[in-house]
Amino acid sequence: MKRQLTHDDIRAAVYGGAVLGGGGGGFVERGLRTAELALQIGIPELWSADEFAADDLTATVALVGAPAAPDPQVLPTHLLRALELLRRDLPRPLVAIHTNENGAETTINGWFHSAMTGLPVIDLACNGRAHPSSVMGAMGLHQEEGYLSSQGYAGGKPYAYVEGSVSGRLDATSNVVRRASVEAGGWVGVARNPVEVGYAVRNGAPGAIGSAIELGRRFLAGGVLGAAQHLGGEIAVTGTVREYRCEQREGLDVGVAVLDDAARTTLYIVNEYMALDVAGVRRASFPDLITTFDEDGQPLASAHVEVGKQVSVLVAPAENLLLSRTMYMPDVYAPVEELLGIEFAPAARVLADA
Repeated sequence: MKRQLTHDDIRAAVYGGAVLGGGGGGFVERGLRTAELALQIGIPELWSADEFAADDLTATVALVGAPAAPDPQVLPTHLLRALELLRRDLPRPLVAIHTNENGAETTINGWFHSAMTGLPVIDLACNGRAHPSSVMGAMGLHQEEGYLSSQGYAGGKPYAYVEGSVSGRLDATSNVVRRASVEAGGWVGVARNPVEVGYAVRNGAPGAIGSAIELGRRFLAGGVLGAAQHLGGEIAVTGTVREYRCEQREGLDVGVAVLDDAARTTLYIVNEYMALDVAGVRRASFPDLITTFDEDGQPLASAHVEVGKQVSVLVAPAENLLLSRTMYMPDVYAPVEELLGIEFAPAARVLADA
């Protein structure tokens, strides 16, 4: 199916993405602004994956950085520049683009690009929820022998602006881009990892954008409980933030939030919420969805959590989400677990069944 994205899609896509962001995936206000701008300047289109030939070339458009960084800036023009830098070096033309994940800003990744270039956005994400590392959003390409990643990036305020393109091993190129995000003040827009549509369908999360829009409509109609019901989840706990620590490490937000309830509920953060402990017992862990909402019932990014704020914590099991196969690869979890000093990767039994 091919369709034009409309103003009716904007709030649903951004708010559905905010829920699926699990604490990361960008911010609602910026997502709304970028989506509105896309529809002001052109007509972005969303196509289902079956509209393409399996060997058509697509690429991921993404944001890379630490949401709580003190001085970030990624403008729509930076997003377009990153795509231009990627396309410049490709051996054959791109036919489409797709987002890396669902989040308040990332669900609408590609809308501005589509409005400006005419490239359609595929109703597909590298992962149907937000995730902290580029490898998690690479659809298993790090395990494909001989695959060379190409990445274009751009971002930063005028005095910290960086742009460039890089090609090489996926881990090496991702590290270069992550470092560039630090130099740019916290964020860069990225276009990366060209692959054939058939590969993206097999290894990514087809239908993820439409799914986020539907979730957003349920949230806008029924609030937090409507979202929880749609996801087959529940509000696990409500409390006031007693402790909150967050620091930028290796271009990521790394921290912990502790509530003042009797169970001393603890949330572990690497951009997104990685684990939730209640009374010292693991209640949920990534890729389960753990999302916070403020006292007005609005999605609350981990970077906006503050001591004294009341939060409600929604938990939905991973099996109810559209996830890529990277979510069940133990090696992608090791660096994130090391940052937090805890273990939370899916159990070997789950990995074997995936």
